[in-house]
Amino acid sequence: MNPLTHLDAQGRASMVDVTSKPATEREARARAWVRMHPSTLQLIQDRGHPKGDVFAVARIAGIMAAKKTHELIPLCHPLLLSAIHVELQALPPDRVQITTCCRLNGATGVELEAMTAASVAALTIYDMCKAVDRGMLIEGLHLLSKQGGKSGVFIAGDAP
Repeated sequence: MNPLTHLDAQGRASMVDVTSKPATEREARARAWVRMHPSTLQLIQDRGHPKGDVFAVARIAGIMAAKKTHELIPLCHPLLLSAIHVELQALPPDRVQITTCCRLNGATGVELEAMTAASVAALTIYDMCKAVDRGMLIEGLHLLSKQGGKSGVFIAGDAP
């Protein structure tokens, strides 16, 4: 049986056993965009949104989500992350770009944590702004890069 599988000896789903894997420095970066009406983006940039600072709330939501990824994704390992960064950038006329980075020294990667942070930050923007713009789109969630571990370095090619 391959020790890095989600199937146990009986063929049932189980968490991958990473006991024998060495701890290494690991990092993953992810990105997503929220497309919205230009007036919605302007409201966010002007910090005039009635619900408060959209970027500040989305950043905190992304950080919190990365820390709880194991509670959201079945069979995902609980990780002691050493760093979580969530950056939000207005891209006029109609988009917010969300870029995340998660790091740790451990036996398994942090790709899901970085992607979860980006997706929850995007959903938070949607939630805060839906009263003024129900037509927002969350787009292009993808892994930008990962490093560390046995599989080495991954850098995404041209993403959407």
